Amino acid sequence: MEEQLQPPAQPGASLRGWSDLTTVCLLNIFRRLGLSDRWLVAMRVCKSWLDAAHDSCLWTSLDLEPAFEAAGAGRPDAAAWWTPAFQRRVDGMMRSVAEWSDGGLKEVRVRHCSDQALCFLAERSPNLQILSVRSSQSVTDESISKIANSCPNLIELDISNCYEVSYKSIELIGQNCPNLVILRRNLLNWLDPSQHRGVVPESYLRNLPQDGDCEASSIARFMPNLKHLELRFSKLSGTGLKEIAESCNSLEFLDLAGCANLTNRGIEQVRANLKSIKTIIKPNFFMPRSAFNAERYGHWQLYDERFQTNVFQI
Repeated sequence: MEEQLQPPAQPGASLRGWSDLTTVCLLNIFRRLGLSDRWLVAMRVCKSWLDAAHDSCLWTSLDLEPAFEAAGAGRPDAAAWWTPAFQRRVDGMMRSVAEWSDGGLKEVRVRHCSDQALCFLAERSPNLQILSVRSSQSVTDESISKIANSCPNLIELDISNCYEVSYKSIELIGQNCPNLVILRRNLLNWLDPSQHRGVVPESYLRNLPQDGDCEASSIARFMPNLKHLELRFSKLSGTGLKEIAESCNSLEFLDLAGCANLTNRGIEQVRANLKSIKTIIKPNFFMPRSAFNAERYGHWQLYDERFQTNVFQI
């Protein structure tokens, strides 16, 4: 029955397999595919497709953020992502793309990578412009210094939740990457760490960077051209914020959410120096009094009512 329904073969026609498509044709197709389809489907069809999928023109970008968002199902993080096994998977993808790109890699957005993989990528990506390695617990000053020395065209950097990265890396990036205009240096919510327990290792939560003003000073001294700066839950004080405001005159966006050492008055005082500012996100949050043992320190309530300067509810 199936044979009767098939159209008659045209005289002189020959059947050709998908493997016979030319490389130019395959590249045209692969450019229209997303990363997951290219990686999990196209590469597994046949040898010719695998070879074509490794072409450097396809690997100017490695963006895993959509995959993280889809896998998280609305949650920002997952315990499985903080394991060595998961880090090895991310490292493997980074190493492969760095090799396939043949120096043409311009954008990398990953999480939970290692120092070794980032150093490997830095050495092979001189044209890198965008780098996001947030929540990479193994990334240290060593790999970020390698980025600073190898990738001078960097315009955007996200080192949020990378607790082994210090102000020294910020200085090196500022000195070697003059085109940097976007810096994200957010920290995990240390005011209410319960939301991270069971996901982020306890030892990592306890390792929260305490040198907020040192980092702010490094930003002010070496990154004067910034336009977008995020410092959520940083421990910088009014002194550090003042340094940034006096030096980074091009700032258009400043995120200070969760910066508990700042006050609304202090922010308004430095705002006059931010001539180009369009958006400031202030530390506007409510911190449960249970976190401060209200029964023992009930005088905080009296202080707030008298002076109306509750630093935890600006």
